[in-house]
Amino acid sequence: MTLAQKLNIDADGDRAPFDQVRLGILDLIANGELIVGERLPTVRALAADLHLAANTVARSYRELEAADVIETRGRLGSFVKAGPDDALATAQRATVAHVNALRELGFDDETIVSLVQRVTRGA
Repeated sequence: MTLAQKLNIDADGDRAPFDQVRLGILDLIANGELIVGERLPTVRALAADLHLAANTVARSYRELEAADVIETRGRLGSFVKAGPDDALATAQRATVAHVNALRELGFDDETIVSLVQRVTRGA
């Protein structure tokens, strides 16, 4: 499921769309659906998926960045920076780095999941 599918934007709602996007992303981080280190869609891609103006999503991202919740790494994109608690955020960041390293080695997701399951079972 994409980020746009997880966000519920109500064009007739009391809150402005940029605020709905911002709060929606915060909720997804709080409930663990977005994890620290996870890449967010580009402003333009998310705006297109949500049928919003790019400036609307850009404002949401700017406010999340100002609150130190996400970070933009130039051409690499925007990433979740902070999680609901420090220990979990550290674990999420380590997991993302580990999975990315295994993907760079050429392993597919099924193999990565299998490896992690074997390790957690003590095999």
